[in-house]
Amino acid sequence: MRRNGTKALEIEMRVLREADYIIFNNSTIRQCGKNFMVSKSTVHKDMAERLPKINKTLFDMVQEVLKKNLSERHIRGGKATKEKYEGKVKKTA
Repeated sequence: MRRNGTKALEIEMRVLREADYIIFNNSTIRQCGKNFMVSKSTVHKDMAERLPKINKTLFDMVQEVLKKNLSERHIRGGKATKEKYEGKVKKTA
């Protein structure tokens, strides 16, 4: 993974920190992106392309969390929508 020194090392360290964050917090790609102040696309590329080259075991662990999040996505979306409309009802009542 180390191509041109310092920048590559910074990227590698970010990828490892993101992976740890996702695993220990059961976080989504978006939550991780917000925490590290990078886009969700960057986190996705880090987890899908860079992490397997750096640490396959960590990659497998991250994939388990992301698969779980994907399977629960419809629940979180429904909950967010419900809260959104409950908030509107409370404001107008």
